[in-house]
Amino acid sequence: VQLQASGGGLVQAGDSLRLSCAVSGRSFRNYVMGWFRQAPGKEREFVARIHWNSGYTVIADSVKGRFTIARDNAKNTVYLQMMSLGPEDTAVYYCAEGQTFTGRAGAYDYWGPGTQVTVPA
Repeated sequence: VQLQASGGGLVQAGDSLRLSCAVSGRSFRNYVMGWFRQAPGKEREFVARIHWNSGYTVIADSVKGRFTIARDNAKNTVYLQMMSLGPEDTAVYYCAEGQTFTGRAGAYDYWGPGTQVTVPA
């Protein structure tokens, strides 16, 4: 399984950004996709997750109301739509795949290389 995240960049406070994570090498769909982020000097933080089959989602309280997660079955891609970005959202964002519907990073089996999102103060 390979994950490739894209869509990060330098944006201004208040802007929106959509991250994409293309998944390849997976032959069945009973799995979970998650987005995590890690800011400098901080631990990796859960952001959102989606169960691929059901489409059920969970968003972290820290970004609820601003971020959403969705998937495109035909494109084998999961998205993280981010709105009203602020400096506190600056981090490397990672997509990950696992078998357990959890926000615990250690439960995910496969990780993409991450994409940087920077929102200057």
